[in-house]
Amino acid sequence: MGRVVHFEIHAEDPGRARVFYEKVFDWEFRSWPGPEEYWLVRTGPSDEPGIDGGMIRRRGLVEGTAILAYVCTVQVDDVDAAIQRIVDAGGSVVVPSMPIPGVGWLAYAKDTEGNILGVMREDRSAR
Repeated sequence: MGRVVHFEIHAEDPGRARVFYEKVFDWEFRSWPGPEEYWLVRTGPSDEPGIDGGMIRRRGLVEGTAILAYVCTVQVDDVDAAIQRIVDAGGSVVVPSMPIPGVGWLAYAKDTEGNILGVMREDRSAR
């Protein structure tokens, strides 16, 4: 079975994307000294469930040859508050908060780079 162990954010403007994710989720970024611009992304303590990832400058145009990727969903304590932080940080709502019966509340948004991301709060009573 293949398990997701790393994600990657593709950004036209990595500085702008970094500010967005720092403001919305308190993620930490550090430059990786490899052969090209790359940032390692820490999303939380290593002793908690979840994965860390990276950020790279986007190659290609969003409407052209850009990389298409999976949508990652971030667990939050309050979907509405997370959406407000997303909007305040320059993102936009794609799909407003909706119940996923027996699972929780989910919304989709776009970051400042046009990437879609999900935010979800577990709530088994959601209907």
